[in-house]
Amino acid sequence: MQEDKITAGTGNPPQMQRRQEEYAIVLDFLPNGYPFDARPMFRKTSVVQAVGKITLALLELVPKKDIFLQPHDEVYIGDGKRDKIHHIVGRIKFENLTASACKELEFIVIEYVKKEEAKFVNFFNTSEPLTTRMHRLELLSGLGKKKMWEIVEERQVKPFKSFEDLRKRIPLMPDPVKLIAKRIMAELTGKEKHYLFVQN
Repeated sequence: MQEDKITAGTGNPPQMQRRQEEYAIVLDFLPNGYPFDARPMFRKTSVVQAVGKITLALLELVPKKDIFLQPHDEVYIGDGKRDKIHHIVGRIKFENLTASACKELEFIVIEYVKKEEAKFVNFFNTSEPLTTRMHRLELLSGLGKKKMWEIVEERQVKPFKSFEDLRKRIPLMPDPVKLIAKRIMAELTGKEKHYLFVQN
């Protein structure tokens, strides 16, 4: 069976150097498949809804026979020998995630932002204007133009070293983790005009 190759890169989308996703994190495991699947039980397969570790792509996977998975389990989906996943069905739309998957996704995105702190601090240090009227920083819901200029001016004095450093040097700075996580969740819906962190 031919599979989707889930890929990611670095930088802004036009300049991305794509590389294949190798690991995904389980959001939900449906051992009997989707409830709305009208096929006879013997034709149904177990379904895994997951999110790619690098791309944050939302994925539908089919596990190997007799494999049981739980949310937050990490599974290998690369080209090598897979111990738990039989094949990748492809990408799945945000609106097709189960309620449980949506809930787990929020927690996983927050943990992802914390783990990749250096990457996101660099975003605050290097992000540039999107247009003559809009800066990329302003795409973070809750970060207005006034706060954006405070960040731009302060980073010219000295680059930010961490989220904590950012909050110390910018008065009344909203929690950077929550700002970025909220933006990622919005981008995962696939309905945003601009994408900062997720490949559409």
